[in-house]
Amino acid sequence: MYCKNCGSALDNNAAVCIHCGVPNGHGERFCSNCGAEVAPGAAVCMACGYSLSAQKVAAPGAKSKMTAGLLGIFLGAFGVHNFYLGYKGKAIAQLLITLLSCFMLSEVSAIWGLIEGIMLLSGSINTDADGNPLGD
Repeated sequence: MYCKNCGSALDNNAAVCIHCGVPNGHGERFCSNCGAEVAPGAAVCMACGYSLSAQKVAAPGAKSKMTAGLLGIFLGAFGVHNFYLGYKGKAIAQLLITLLSCFMLSEVSAIWGLIEGIMLLSGSINTDADGNPLGD
């Protein structure tokens, strides 16, 4: 395995490249299969024929898109999916709408959560509050 940012050899279990410090799986300048430099936007490594689109790797500890989507669908009225993703402001708003209205406006928060849950599962929302990509 090779670093996609600098092309240096990596240990298969490495979280970051010891040469450039970039997290494993980030970068697009080099093939992770052979370490050869690749053209920007290329779909296949010209040196070894490896599919570069297959190299997309979620960061270790990435939050799950599936978990967030299901939380949004089933517990969206309470903002649980937004707490999970780190969107504290939206989460507190959904929770307060539900609780302060004595559940009379819970349908509003529930529909809001349902829509966000579907957007998470479809890939329209694909990052958490810190901008980190969501895992599958």
